[in-house]
Amino acid sequence: MSDFCSTFARSFNINMTRKYDFLIIGGGVAGMSFALKVARSGRYRIALCCKTTLEEANTAKAQGGIASVTNLMVDDFEKHIHDTMVAGDWLSDPAAVEQVVRNAPRGIEELVHWGVNFDKKEDGSFDLHREGGHSEFRILHHADDTGAEIQRGLMEAVRNNPYIEVLENHFAVEIITQHHLGVRVTRRTPDIECYGAYILNPETQKIDTYLSRITLMATGGTGAVYATTTNPEIATGDGIAMVYRAKGLVKDMEFVQFHPTSLYNLKETHPAYLITEAMRGYGGILRLPNGEEFMQKYDPRLSLAPRDIVARAIDNEMKIHAIDHVCLDVTHKDPEETRHHFPNIYAKCLSIGIDITKEYIPVAPCAHYMCGGIKVDLDGQSSIRRLYAVGECSCTGLHGGNRLASNSLIEAVVYADVAAKHSLSVIEEYDFNEHIPEWNDEGTMSIEERVLIAQDVKEVGQIMSTYVGIVRSDVRLRRAWERLDVLYEETEDLFKRVKATKDICELRNMINVGYLITRQALERKESRGLHFSIDYPKKESEHPQEVW
Repeated sequence: MSDFCSTFARSFNINMTRKYDFLIIGGGVAGMSFALKVARSGRYRIALCCKTTLEEANTAKAQGGIASVTNLMVDDFEKHIHDTMVAGDWLSDPAAVEQVVRNAPRGIEELVHWGVNFDKKEDGSFDLHREGGHSEFRILHHADDTGAEIQRGLMEAVRNNPYIEVLENHFAVEIITQHHLGVRVTRRTPDIECYGAYILNPETQKIDTYLSRITLMATGGTGAVYATTTNPEIATGDGIAMVYRAKGLVKDMEFVQFHPTSLYNLKETHPAYLITEAMRGYGGILRLPNGEEFMQKYDPRLSLAPRDIVARAIDNEMKIHAIDHVCLDVTHKDPEETRHHFPNIYAKCLSIGIDITKEYIPVAPCAHYMCGGIKVDLDGQSSIRRLYAVGECSCTGLHGGNRLASNSLIEAVVYADVAAKHSLSVIEEYDFNEHIPEWNDEGTMSIEERVLIAQDVKEVGQIMSTYVGIVRSDVRLRRAWERLDVLYEETEDLFKRVKATKDICELRNMINVGYLITRQALERKESRGLHFSIDYPKKESEHPQEVW
């Protein structure tokens, strides 16, 4: 029936209104886990909407693994909780940390049930890795493409589920609230409600109205607002920007994690190729190009210090020596073992002429993960009723000032579970709002305007990387704010005159996200976690980083 309606709408060039009990925006591990959970009841219509295809979700880019206490002979929940709090610079919410850590093993069981394969030893136990900031080996993995394996397993389960309708290449433009009924909504408006979303149909190029009883944001991260990032180009912070425009609470956006070791390759900068943290857990050593070690100057944990410390150390060394990269050395490790554990990294480096068993890997930090986002409670509920958020677009409090390596995937699985349980317990309280108007899609866009949009996207990346990077200052942040404000005014004026398209909507979202990162960075008058300002030198004794 839905195919017939789509054909009809395309033929007559009209907008459509569709109804689903659950509308899920985003198709990574967070969105798909939630979809599979709520589908178990067999009672509800579920739409899983993603802006490209399921295969292109950011989840698939995660290499290292997923953290969970599984080896109780040496590990326990208290160690994982402590490691997470230390990495987060003691800004993490203890309740969120406890919820994720203690429910992680059950989340792993769910992934295995859905067909995800993790590497095991000959005795059948999990082959565990160790990464920076972890006091024990607790990282489950599938070679060095764990995210891709999780995505594969979940995609197969989702596509085979009769209650889930997958809508690929559908772009969510705005969530629907009382604002669209003519009600003045501000950040102080109590009981803002989400009634669904306006979504761009790729076939008709019309914006259709999707009404829902429950909406979930699972749109991933924000890396694409920076000039260089390990994220795919689709990581434009869409969900965060939509919720912010709808007057929802967004928190901790200043905490942008820069992965210390992306492959330095001038021919491929967006996205940059990630060199997993597990390679340092495996024994990789950070060196200058001349072979000199340097991490001993910054932290007693050396190359296995948390990511914020390692990224700042590399950034500082690059500035001191006027170089554009440092190196990761695994040449002292057994070559066969290296190829076995990191087959994709080995092949990737070999493709650009580097044999990592014999040569150093050139690496440099780049934007990787957003620790903040849409503020949610322990049930995954946002400040807007009927709207949940899970995964990288959410701010659960788990990560605090800096995410502990491999805590992201397990956070998505655990919060998808609690959000599914809570939403199923309240969905019967909600009905569809039948009074939502159609999107006004008047306007046209010229080729010249598309060129302007492409140029503005590049400018956002340059502004953010130059002024809101690993090391910041109030002067740099205010300059970013001023530049982004000009782009904001120009883009909003253009948006009002043209038909909404994916490229202009992404630009709007990138500017909104850049503004939020910059503003919340200016508001934090201290150096803490991933936010490091030369105007507020950090006294290490204030927030101890306990060593192993």
